[in-house]
Amino acid sequence: MRIAVPNKGRLHDPALDLLDRAGLHITDGMDRQLYAYTVDPDVTFLFARAADIPEYVSDGAADMGITGYDQFREAQVDDVVELLDLEFGTCRLVVASPEDDDVESVEDLAGATIATEFPNVTREYFDDRGVDVDIVEVTGATELTPHVEMADAIVDITSTGTTLAVNRLEVVDQVLSSSVRLFAHEDVADDSKVSEVSMALESVLSAEDKRYLMMNAAVDDLDAIKDVIPGMGGPTVMDIDGDDRVAVHVVVDEREVFSTINELKRVGASDILVTEIERLVE
Repeated sequence: MRIAVPNKGRLHDPALDLLDRAGLHITDGMDRQLYAYTVDPDVTFLFARAADIPEYVSDGAADMGITGYDQFREAQVDDVVELLDLEFGTCRLVVASPEDDDVESVEDLAGATIATEFPNVTREYFDDRGVDVDIVEVTGATELTPHVEMADAIVDITSTGTTLAVNRLEVVDQVLSSSVRLFAHEDVADDSKVSEVSMALESVLSAEDKRYLMMNAAVDDLDAIKDVIPGMGGPTVMDIDGDDRVAVHVVVDEREVFSTINELKRVGASDILVTEIERLVE
């Protein structure tokens, strides 16, 4: 099973980190390699440009791929399916124009020249709105094109809006929102190994921002403890050998840990321990 992973850029390290936390550790971590073996003999990583990964999966060079939804939409491949939102690399693809051009809507760009690294998505967007534009494909520094008279406006990726603001561009409309996703070729989407990889990644995402609480309590205090626990379902209660108390275990959101501990102490819980969770299979 080959998984295509971005070979560089802002998606490379987060993708490898997520795969590592899911248990797919690289066993030959040389730099500048085109592929890498993992601790699972059935899983190999194939490193490719993020923009090329949908095509790698479509052509069968890789069975699965990790890349942005924006790249998937631009590739326009019909035999690749999305399996999981990996919840990083969040950004927006937007139409933006110079601040002093007084463009208030997309319709104001009729007849304009639009520069973008996403010509397919851009064409589809303007066609859907019945706005006729000329599209110029560029491979970088898109935000500079209006200032050197290459284009009247751009369609480009933005995360915080800082780069647009620095270049005196303002958003006219949002084309799509994007994040990094796990994709697979439709012919192997139901394969057991694909399901195994997808579940491993999902378990890491489910564990983020969750904490595991363990405590001891008297049986008489259990009802009060259950009332203040904001966990996932009911807590697990276990007898403690040689003790008339019980052990209570529960998963809670990290943001609720501080207030929950104070409430648990108030209603009789003791020996409270809080730990991080690496993976959570729901």
